[in-house]
Amino acid sequence: MLSWMARQQELVGLDVGSSFIKIVQLQRSRDSYRLAKLAVAPIQPETIVDGTIMDAAAVSDTIQQLFAEHDITVKDVAFSVSGHSVIVKKIKVPQMKKAELREGIAWEAEQHIPYSMEDVNLDFQILREAGPGEQEMDVLLVAVKKETLNDYLAMIVTAGLSAAVVDVDAFAIENAFTISAQLQPDEVVALVNIGAAVTTINILRGGISDFTRDSSVGGNRHTESLQQSLGVSVEEAEAIKRGEPVHGHNFADARPVIEQVNSELAGEIRRSFDFYHSTSQSETIHRMVLSGGCALLPDLASYLSSALALPVEIADPFHHVVADPKEFDAEYLAAIAPQMTVAVGLALREPGDDAE
Repeated sequence: MLSWMARQQELVGLDVGSSFIKIVQLQRSRDSYRLAKLAVAPIQPETIVDGTIMDAAAVSDTIQQLFAEHDITVKDVAFSVSGHSVIVKKIKVPQMKKAELREGIAWEAEQHIPYSMEDVNLDFQILREAGPGEQEMDVLLVAVKKETLNDYLAMIVTAGLSAAVVDVDAFAIENAFTISAQLQPDEVVALVNIGAAVTTINILRGGISDFTRDSSVGGNRHTESLQQSLGVSVEEAEAIKRGEPVHGHNFADARPVIEQVNSELAGEIRRSFDFYHSTSQSETIHRMVLSGGCALLPDLASYLSSALALPVEIADPFHHVVADPKEFDAEYLAAIAPQMTVAVGLALREPGDDAE
């Protein structure tokens, strides 16, 4: 996992998306996790655009309300960032000790990051040490624009909270997946999180991130297309794409529009897969795990499975989390599970996590 801050104690996973704010607190007991707190609330459109906070006061107010309403007393949070202000690249560097790499990471980053080093926060993770007869090792380089990071940090402070860990969406999703998944040594799995505004792709090979990419095509594209085609409001378009009838319009009416956007999504994912194949030693992706708010759209998983010719399963980050049925409704958890993947991945961060 990657972070720019050290965690000292229990924390809360805070996922600030472009459509919803999601909060998860887990408690660990021996080899299992228990769901302690869960909160979800919508935010107004255009409050967050491409990972940039446009109305910090509104976001802070919503977070404060959720913490108060759900009696969440832990104030340390783990949050994540995504979008164009985040760059993740796998690079090769000469074999060296971690301390040496930390000293030289800025120089290495200058070769790969299209921003001034003064404008970004850098972090790295050593993926694979150099093998016998090799002189280079694989390193995952992460850069986040300071302006974006500072906006999130200020928003969190305004909400009366403390940022204990900063992560990247792609790795929070990976954390939620790998905590319970049984992976074969050579298995290649594509983790695809389709949110409202961003689709995040993280391809794991042998349980290690081999490729990441954020695309600006997300579920909002369905909503906007339905608005234009059917002449309905944002709220009505959201309901229709979930399969709910609205004022004489039903899912059958919307199907051609939805399938057109599904095709666009499949094309974006396919281009990422093609680029991965062209730069990786792996020629095959064995399966895809779909998460995010769009994962439960009617027929999307089956459509993507057919279009991309690989098995697609829907993520359940609560699968290995114990939830008291007296506190949390099982059907509700199942309905929102894919949407909570990033928040669960953030909540899984352990005391003592550091950048490597």
